[in-house]
Amino acid sequence: MKSSAARIVVGLAVIYLVAGMVFGALAGRAATPNAVVAWRWAAWLLSAIAFGGHIVYEQVRRQASPRTTAVHVASAVGLGAFGLAVAANVHAQVTAPQQHSLLLVLSLVIWPVAIALPAFVAALLAAMLLARVRRTVP
Repeated sequence: MKSSAARIVVGLAVIYLVAGMVFGALAGRAATPNAVVAWRWAAWLLSAIAFGGHIVYEQVRRQASPRTTAVHVASAVGLGAFGLAVAANVHAQVTAPQQHSLLLVLSLVIWPVAIALPAFVAALLAAMLLARVRRTVP
């Protein structure tokens, strides 16, 4: 992976991490169940915009292959999920150190894989469609 692509992957991973943490904190402090849902939707929306923007950037600006696009996008998503798993482990260690469970430790592997695999498939399909459209439009 070229250094510019790696910077984009890391930058988007940070966006996913910050969105998860900030909107999660805002949802946790929400006064009503509707506000909790609204903050969670806001996190999903920001993540979806980042996801779609990354695919378009890879396809249009970098003119990467659909497979390369999917690898880069899934890498950013997986790295962001890993960051969230680290944050969850740190939070659990600080708030309830005696209850730090094996599942939280396993989340360091499970979350990135469980999120990156479907992200790869979705990004691959979207990139293939975008590549086909780019070829047919003069």
